[in-house]
Order: sequence, then C-alpha cells, then structure tokens
Amino acid sequence: MLHTHLPWVAHNGVWPVGEEWLHQAFTGSWRRVLRVLETLAEHGYREVATLGVTPVLAAMLDDPYCLSEIHSWAGRWQLRAEELSARPGMRALAEHERREAVACLEDVASRWLTGGLSAVLRPLVDSGVVELLSGPATHPFQPLLTERFAAAQLSAGLADTQLRLGSRPAGIWAPECGYAPGMEDFYAAHGVTHFLVDGPAVRGDTGFGRPVGDSDVLAFARDLDISYRVWSSRTGYPGGASYRDFHTFDHASGFRPARVTGGAIPAEAKRPWDRRLAAAAVLRDAQDFVAAVVRRLTELRDQHGRPGLVVAAFDTELFGHWWYEGPEFLDAVLRALPQAGVQLSTLSGAASAGFVADRIDLPSSSWGAGKDWRVWDNDAVAELNDEIAHMQKRLFTVLDSRPDGAGRDPAADQLVREAFLLSSSDWAFMVSRDSAAGYARQRARQHAEKFTALADAIESGAGAEALAARLRAVDGPFGRLDARTC
Repeated sequence: MLHTHLPWVAHNGVWPVGEEWLHQAFTGSWRRVLRVLETLAEHGYREVATLGVTPVLAAMLDDPYCLSEIHSWAGRWQLRAEELSARPGMRALAEHERREAVACLEDVASRWLTGGLSAVLRPLVDSGVVELLSGPATHPFQPLLTERFAAAQLSAGLADTQLRLGSRPAGIWAPECGYAPGMEDFYAAHGVTHFLVDGPAVRGDTGFGRPVGDSDVLAFARDLDISYRVWSSRTGYPGGASYRDFHTFDHASGFRPARVTGGAIPAEAKRPWDRRLAAAAVLRDAQDFVAAVVRRLTELRDQHGRPGLVVAAFDTELFGHWWYEGPEFLDAVLRALPQAGVQLSTLSGAASAGFVADRIDLPSSSWGAGKDWRVWDNDAVAELNDEIAHMQKRLFTVLDSRPDGAGRDPAADQLVREAFLLSSSDWAFMVSRDSAAGYARQRARQHAEKFTALADAIESGAGAEALAARLRAVDGPFGRLDARTC
C-alpha cells in the first residue's frame, strides 16, 4: 500500500525551498516507483499494489507547466553532475548522477511531457497491476471539517480522479488515516467501499478488512509491526550503515555523497556511498522483510484458523526520496514474496477474496503521533483551525446566496479552490511538528487572504471575475472544480 500527496499547486512552489521538493520527489521517488511497477507488469505481475494519489498532486503532474519545470530541473541535474566530475574523488558519484539524470530526461521527454501522470498511470490501473485509491481533493483532515465541506472535498476528489483515469475508484486513502465515528456512513453515501486506518484503531487486529458500524464499508488497518520495519526512523531498514545518507550533503553540488555509516557519526566522518554495498544490503533487508511477512501470516492462520492479510502502508516518498535505495528494495520484495508463497493483492482484491472479519466500531483515530488527532488539533494550530472553520461558514454563505439555476461561475469556482487549499492537513502537520512551520503559516495565510478578497468581491459584485482570473493565472489549474456541486 503506497500513498503520495502534495497539497500545493505547481506554479506557487512547494516546501521546503521553492519547487525543489516537488522535483526531488518526482525524480527520486514517484517516477522510479512507477518504473518498478511497469517492469513488474511487463513480467506478467498483476494486483501488485494499492496506490493512493491525492487529486491535487495528480493535477500537478498532468499540468504542462509543472512538467516542463521538472524537465528543466532534470537538465540542471545533469549539468551539476557534469560539473562534479571535475572534482577529485567525486568521479564515480558524478557519473552515477549523470546517468540517472539522462535517463530521467529521456523518460520525461518521451512520456510525461506528452501525457502526464494520467497517461503513465492509466495502463497500470486498466491492466489490474495496481488498484488506485482517490481521496478528498486537497488532503484535508476530514474529522475536523463540517460534513458539507468534507463532502465537497471528497466529491471533487473522486470526480477529478475519474476525469483523469477514466474510472471512479471504490477505495480512498483517508488523509492522515483520520477517522471519526460515523464517517463510514458518509463514505457509503459517496460510493466508497473501503478506506485505511492505522493499526491501533482496530487494537492491532489488522489481519482482515472489517465492516465498520452498521455499514458495508470496510476498514483496512496498517500492520505496524511489519510497516515499521521499513518506516521507523530509529529501527527501520533505511538507517542501515550501507545505505545512502539522506542528511549529508555536498553543498557545492547538492548531491548526497555519503553512506549512513552510523547514527552517531558526524557528517564529515561518514564513509563514501558505495552502490555495491547498498545493493547487497537491499537483498539482505528484502529477505528479512519477506521472512517477517511469512511469520506474520503464519501467526494469523494459526490464530484464526484461516489465512489472513498483512497491510503494509507507506508514503511513497519513502521509496527513493528519503531512502534512496527504496525502489530497489520494493522491487526485490514484490518479486520475492510470491516465491515465498505469499500472494500479492490489492485491497479490493483482498475484499473480493474474502479476507473480511466481523464488524467493528472504530474510535477516533489517525496515523499521526499518539494515533489520535493531536497533530492537527492543538494549541499551536488553534488559530489556523479557527480560520478554516470561519472559511467553511463563509464559503457556503456566499455559494448559497447565488440565484437558483445560476450557471457556471469562474469566481465561485476559484473561491472553492482557495478554500480547499487552505484546508490541507499539511499546514497543521508542519506547524505542529515544527517542520518549515513558517512556510506553512505563510501559505495558509496566503490562501486565506485570497479567499477573503474573492468572497468580498463576489458579495459586493465588484471585480470578482477579474480577481479570479488573476488568481488562476498565478496558481494554475486544478481539475474542474465546479462550485455548483458544493
């Protein structure tokens, strides 16, 4: 189970510095992970993984401007590698980076610039290699939203995914795995048949999908013991001594030249990254992961008297961006699991195969710290949450004041867009974790100011269309948001 999201528009840049994070995530992770899945598809694999893509990210990676900027960034990547080759002791690293940059440039030019993410992803979905999960348009923390606003977010997200991929996903990645009792009925009303929660929400009984409450909507829960073998910052595989160190930079080139070496070793004392050592570590850790999955499945069969399910769920960026060797690990694991007698499956495939147990009443939960809502609902973000609450009330006041039967209104559509982007869960996450908190506050404030200015213009009847046009020119498109559906 992989999930990727990025609740920012292409034209305004992304955290932490400008558009750098987006470009790194695309070139280092998303493109490489999709190539892994495509290669497996070429070898006849089916139902390999469930992949969640937040609609706003799908919009960015279909946007010609965004893709052109990624292509330019990859060109600069090649130039940086060629410059690095002249420095003593850097030739091997420079040649590796140059090869990777050239391959990325060729891939982007031949496929991505002509069709975007939709054209790359759709064959994997249509052939059944992956199950695609959609979700709310801009990845908001749903339990803190009003039901009407949450419905608008989810409806827009599902419609946008259908527009891009040709079919409406039955499952969603609930942003941050955020859940409040009763949300299953909300999901059912939108045609959602299954969603994700974290393991503690089902008290660790993660071996089966579970119908929630009185509904037929299934909750699948992440197996933490298995997932943390990869995900944990303290004990996970990416901290192995031979892997490329994420935190140590050669600042003149921007590349990462060192291997982890040891957790307590300062950057200047770390050993050079060696691809052969890293490749050997990938095979060892993949074997260890597969063995752990086999043991877990054996435990489930012995405990329940029938086969069970392991749901290992991660942010996609782990594979390649944060953990450089992650895509190779993923490829090795997906090939080794069937050889060990483990059947790969998507979530919908698991449901169809009967990996479903008794009904359950879920508590309020998330996959954040404490497994509750504290990351998105605390004193540090109280002002932001008040702003979002005020925005929701005013949004519907403005929209409900429009005459019955009114046609499409670009100003109202843009108002919805600003409201959606203000409500992204990532702003609160970044503030709560003090991770580029100033940037998060700035971006949230910008969307709030745009929303307020546009709402004022709509209500006064003065200059709303012109203002909306200027905002669209700065921010670029996002799907086909239609205020009439809110």
